[in-house]
Amino acid sequence: MKWNELYNSDRIPSIEDIRAYIGEAKPNWDKLVLYIEETYKAKRQLDFSKCSAQPGWNVKYKKSGKSLCTLYPMPNHFIVLVVVGAKEEDEVELAMEVGVFSEYVKELYQKSAFSALGRWLMIEIKHKDVLNDIKRLIEIRVRSR
Repeated sequence: MKWNELYNSDRIPSIEDIRAYIGEAKPNWDKLVLYIEETYKAKRQLDFSKCSAQPGWNVKYKKSGKSLCTLYPMPNHFIVLVVVGAKEEDEVELAMEVGVFSEYVKELYQKSAFSALGRWLMIEIKHKDVLNDIKRLIEIRVRSR
């Protein structure tokens, strides 16, 4: 069953509900959440999205009012949205040129169109390899303030 069908806007999931839904991705979820909360002292915020691209409950992290990332539960994995804005674009592209990011994230970046709000990278976390990419992107976002 789809996440937004299990938990509609009137039925708020707990963190344990989310962890149960993402199944085998729990270790990666836990590592990323711990990193964000300890490194940036960011508080998680459960939010319900009506966006047709990824409807349902998600977990947002912000630091000083600026979005760090948003986590979307999926069956046996999760998606992390990181926005690369105009302030971060040059640094991210330079890091890609020198091989800092995985081929997967590099391809996602190249395929995403730049808009007034930046490049919206919807990164699927099915393997722990991509977690370092997420950490680097968040680090760049925080430094660009």
